[in-house]
Amino acid sequence: MVKYSQETDNVAKAAKAKGTHLRVHFKHCREIGQAIKGRSITKARAYLENVLAFKEAIPFTKYTGGIGRHAVAKQYKTPGDKVQWPQKATKTFLDLLRNIESNAEAKGLEMDKVLITSVNCNQAPKMRRRTYRAHGRVNAYQSSPAHIEIIVEEKSEEIVKEKEVVEARLSKKQLAQSRTRTIKIGGGI
Repeated sequence: MVKYSQETDNVAKAAKAKGTHLRVHFKHCREIGQAIKGRSITKARAYLENVLAFKEAIPFTKYTGGIGRHAVAKQYKTPGDKVQWPQKATKTFLDLLRNIESNAEAKGLEMDKVLITSVNCNQAPKMRRRTYRAHGRVNAYQSSPAHIEIIVEEKSEEIVKEKEVVEARLSKKQLAQSRTRTIKIGGGI
């Protein structure tokens, strides 16, 4: 069986999908994963299809170096209005969502209640090439592939816990003060 970086509490109500050594940028995958986390599979798929059509964007929150600013980013919680539309990584995520949907259907999960609970992206080993420079020099020309894991769970209806009545605990000082307040001092009627 394939090892995942995270395990679920209820294995019967969860489905997983994984892709390793994928030739897509790791940093793009991380940002796409954060954007779809917590959504249902259908909403995540619609969102990613809108990204491919340039109707919505992926907010970049961690890896923001060299990313341009766009007015569209005001819709998202993005530092410095930084968003992008990564095409290749988005297509890869759509393939993984299709895979995890079929895994969830095979397990008999209700697709209306299934939410993406975990998206884990890790760096895969770099693939090496070389580029030839002026004056006979050679530089490294590496790609940054990724490992992606997605876990979905079927959410059950939450039961609201009743609030317990907790008596206020008084310190020794507060108890002494309350005793002195009840004793009446002085004459009079």
